[in-house]
Amino acid sequence: MLDTTDRAILNRMQDDLPLTTHPFADIADDLGIPEAELLSRLARLKNDRVITRFGPFFDAAAMGGAFCLCAMAVPADKFETVLTKVNAHPEVAHNYERTHRLNMWFVMATETPQGIAITADAIERETGIEVLQFPKLQEFFIGFRVAA
Repeated sequence: MLDTTDRAILNRMQDDLPLTTHPFADIADDLGIPEAELLSRLARLKNDRVITRFGPFFDAAAMGGAFCLCAMAVPADKFETVLTKVNAHPEVAHNYERTHRLNMWFVMATETPQGIAITADAIERETGIEVLQFPKLQEFFIGFRVAA
């Protein structure tokens, strides 16, 4: 159960993280709570899986890398095994199961554009299943936020 302070923290943490020497102290000050309480609440929210990830989004392409949306048609009886193999690659994020012939969708982010093909080839060798690649053609910023 989230209280008013938890909700305020979740909403505030979706905004800019201050680029200061003590960003959590600055956020805590914005919220009118001690920094230790902010950190404790964030740890509890993560432990309770209210939040699953906290971190920046990097523009891999701007840094010389690449992003790619990928899909696989995984037999239902092999889904968990394939999922484990795919997710073992640090380049893989946002892995989702879908009710479609292409039932596994994930995003790859690599340090170089060639890294996409290298990782996809490795996954294909490990699983015996083709990795379909849907590279980004155009980027749209949608400013996704979830109100707590």
